[in-house]
Amino acid sequence: MKNILIYPAGCTPGCLAAAKALRQAGLPVADHITPEATHLLLDIPSFSPSGKLRSGGDFAQLLSLLPEKITLIGGNLPPVVTGKYKSMDLLADDTYQFENAAITAECALRVAAERIPFTFRKTPVLIVGWGRIGKHLAFLLKAHGSRVTVLSRSPRHRAEAVSFGLHALSPQELPKQIQHFRILFNTAPAMMIPKELSQQCPNCLKIDLASLPGIEAEDTVAAKGLPGILAPESAGQLIGDTILRLLEEEEA
Repeated sequence: MKNILIYPAGCTPGCLAAAKALRQAGLPVADHITPEATHLLLDIPSFSPSGKLRSGGDFAQLLSLLPEKITLIGGNLPPVVTGKYKSMDLLADDTYQFENAAITAECALRVAAERIPFTFRKTPVLIVGWGRIGKHLAFLLKAHGSRVTVLSRSPRHRAEAVSFGLHALSPQELPKQIQHFRILFNTAPAMMIPKELSQQCPNCLKIDLASLPGIEAEDTVAAKGLPGILAPESAGQLIGDTILRLLEEEEA
């Protein structure tokens, strides 16, 4: 890869680990802002809900110090950015998303294990949502011997979960079953367990992994962005590997 110089502007542990992984792979990475940079590495995801950089800096000011043709590397980059600059959005890359989901699921088990006075074996667990994270989490818990149930609005998703040897519930069936679970994991970015339902399992561990709240309860453990928090080396390595792959695909 010729004429490439990456400037890592992110401040999360995952971004810092990604810069280290890229250096170890032999890719030039600047340790200071420079007009010679060809790529700007932002945090993944890159912006807060308010539209500001997660690193806290001023985005326009940062760009003013870099070449006009800089390529942005980030996650969930808004159209106002992608429409003006060449970009690599890792959160639009299927391989990255599935690998990141696997790391997230493993981290979610660590979060739960630190908070329960029992083992996963034979424990009834409810997973809300049957997306990438939900699937990885279900398979990990099943391997630990948990009694896994999947909650989904989709009949197709419920049927798929059952075909893998799991149990499945529709939202309409949940009120009669929720009191039986000891752990709830939410992976759906929508309110699936409102307060009146969560109050029916007061001794249940509730962990919300979604970007938007899905469990309404005061004792819910908010656990967004787990890879960068609990496994920054793995998260950074994944970011670095993905960047290398995308750069190689550009050159092919």
